[in-house]
Amino acid sequence: MQLRHIILKVEDQDRALAFYTQVLGFKKAKDRRSKLMRWLSVRAPQGATGVELVLEPASFAPARKSQKALYDGGFPAAILTTNKIEREYQRLKELGVKFRTKPRMMGSETCAFFEDTVGNIIVLLQHRR
Repeated sequence: MQLRHIILKVEDQDRALAFYTQVLGFKKAKDRRSKLMRWLSVRAPQGATGVELVLEPASFAPARKSQKALYDGGFPAAILTTNKIEREYQRLKELGVKFRTKPRMMGSETCAFFEDTVGNIIVLLQHRR
């Protein structure tokens, strides 16, 4: 068994694609459209080969409600790891990313919470070495 796709509900697929590619540096993996849907996914610049983050529209009422509840409660939708959190934090701040926290120790990790512009809170995490 393999992990291949992680679904992230987003308010706007085009805005999500711009943020994840132009700001975070992900690469567009697939962008397939049909009359009923659009399959849009991105890949992280580093990490497991073949794993895609699916940017799925939160167009279904329960999906919107769930996404908003997590966002309003401060719960992250995803965790992205880095080996250099301070450098990545500064780079993203300079690109206009809205951070909810500065990098801080939480247990044995350092993390910072930011908003992805499409309704989600994302954690930037560095494991202690």
